[in-house]
Amino acid sequence: MLRLLTVFFLAMALNLSAQQKPNFVFILVDDLGWADLSCYGSTSYDTPNLDKLAESGVRFTQAYAGGSVCSPTRASILTGRSPARLNITDWIPGMKAKNPLLEVPKILNELPHSEVTIAEVLKENGYNTYYCGKWHLGHEDHFPDTQGFDVNIAGLHKGSPPGGYYSPYKNPKLPDGPKGEYLPDRLTNESIKIFEKEVKDDKPFLLYLSYYTVHTPIQASKRHIAKYKSKLAGMKNITVPEGPDGVTQGIQNNAAYASMVEAMDENIGRLIQKLDDLKLSDNTVVIFTSDNGGLATKRTPGPTSNAPLRSGKGWCYEGGIRTPLIIKAPGTSQKGLINEAPVISMDYFPTILELADIPLKPELHQDGLSLKNNLTGSQTVDREVLAWHYPHYHGSTWRPGAAIRVGDWKMIEFFETGKKELYNLKNDIGESKDLDPSHPEVLQKMTTKMSQWRTEHNAQMPTPIRK
Repeated sequence: MLRLLTVFFLAMALNLSAQQKPNFVFILVDDLGWADLSCYGSTSYDTPNLDKLAESGVRFTQAYAGGSVCSPTRASILTGRSPARLNITDWIPGMKAKNPLLEVPKILNELPHSEVTIAEVLKENGYNTYYCGKWHLGHEDHFPDTQGFDVNIAGLHKGSPPGGYYSPYKNPKLPDGPKGEYLPDRLTNESIKIFEKEVKDDKPFLLYLSYYTVHTPIQASKRHIAKYKSKLAGMKNITVPEGPDGVTQGIQNNAAYASMVEAMDENIGRLIQKLDDLKLSDNTVVIFTSDNGGLATKRTPGPTSNAPLRSGKGWCYEGGIRTPLIIKAPGTSQKGLINEAPVISMDYFPTILELADIPLKPELHQDGLSLKNNLTGSQTVDREVLAWHYPHYHGSTWRPGAAIRVGDWKMIEFFETGKKELYNLKNDIGESKDLDPSHPEVLQKMTTKMSQWRTEHNAQMPTPIRK
């Protein structure tokens, strides 16, 4: 009898412990720029729900993606390890350049099963785990349900929605809805069903909601397009040359893109409202971010502008790597706090562990640091260097190169020419004045640190093509 009572009370204690652990809703938007939310300064796009989330949580002003394109950042979020360390430094499978000067290194075309994801660690600690949306980290034998997620909704190897944003979706992991159903609405509906299921369950949960929007193809939300055609009428393009081949959009005037941003914001409002309705909000951490900067630079102007940041997706200037980040952690985050610490996507893994009161695992999340203290007011993170390694050609007209940030200093290196540029981000957020000629000692210090970082991360370098 005593033994039965002991087992009973132990089970009760474990159940109570599971109930007390927070839920996590991690929202990742594709190609959303740093300046694409009104709480980050946009006057073209309306994002009232995300503005409200920022008011109730912490808004980071210097948050970075691990890469300037999607797959590297997505891998870094899930593992807490840099894209260079993972050898996933380009979008999968990458682009074959015309007449390249350099032979670019080969990348892995999937996230290896040997990597331990945040979903796997949470699952080991009693969590139900759900993936909903874009995956782009390998084919079927490497889909989310092989990487620690109990359920995979819509996640497959493709980087953009195979059938576009309106049903039929042509996605084997997402049954078609009624003809004309809008994909962000559908993914939100599926997420709400998860909330409704989980409110009846005793276990905590992770929902990793990875919207395909606002990635190309740019297909307007029919609910919002008329509003933005009127609002943005008469706003003419302002373009800036970038590199030898690129042009950067300098103004947010694309009505179709604007309608997609508001549809995304509207759906996040629905998610948060459902958490409130189900009384899950007080025990649910919400993390919102993007996988890289907005698509602004191409051979023709992109659909959005990251101004005052320079350039866009694919580039290692700030417009390509700086992203919005909002975190609301009930009981921890300081309401309405603006945090200016430079942080990066590898930090989410240890942050989630610490918020869940799970011991940190630095042997796994080697390149991430917990941001828990930043949610309560700390304006620093205990790291010296942030770096981005992109030794590939990209359709944004980026050519192989890399960047490193130490304090307020940032250096960009272009591998074809060996050219290096030096900027002080505190004084020049738009990276408009190359300080290389006037600060040779700083450039040398940055070059040394970049070399050390590459060695530590086993970063693969391009090689000259012999002709």
